[in-house]
Amino acid sequence: MNPWFAKAAVLSATIVMVLIRSPHGRVSRTVTVAKSRKGLLEIVLLGIAWVGFFVPILWIATPWLGFAEFPLYPLPLVIGSVILALSLWLFHRSHADLGTNWSITLEIRESHWLVTEGVYRRVRHPMYVALLLYGLGQAAVIPNWVAAPAYAAAMVLVCALRLRPEEELMREHFKGEYDVYASRTKRLVPGVW
Repeated sequence: MNPWFAKAAVLSATIVMVLIRSPHGRVSRTVTVAKSRKGLLEIVLLGIAWVGFFVPILWIATPWLGFAEFPLYPLPLVIGSVILALSLWLFHRSHADLGTNWSITLEIRESHWLVTEGVYRRVRHPMYVALLLYGLGQAAVIPNWVAAPAYAAAMVLVCALRLRPEEELMREHFKGEYDVYASRTKRLVPGVW
């Protein structure tokens, strides 16, 4: 099967992801930050996320990763495309439900409220779930040993090192309200964890 199908799927998903996030980024920059935990770890994690995001684009745009190609099969392409679509829907819903509370780093905004409705009703970190699913979808779609796991690996690392500090920030800011919310929701997988 021609790898251009995979490249079209990944490029389309990338464009949609940017289109979803861009307006929220613009709005986010207009809301005053009340509390920030943007330290060296945050900067490193953002860098890793960006590298993971751009490796598949590099695979699409250049022949540099051609040495790691393998055959593309229809089943992983279809399954991966469905996972990408699901992840983009969840990514959109997460941003929409957070509204002006969204930030790319660990920050509390002025007039920040604890979002517990929409997709946040079932899990505390649906945006991370969306990003992990996006990485999984790319891994299934991309027939390249380097580009396929790049975003998924980056997101696993980001989630592993960022969930606890983010929850500590929320607990510190929202006090017992966050503990009540945490007691009735799971971190990433509804009803499981």
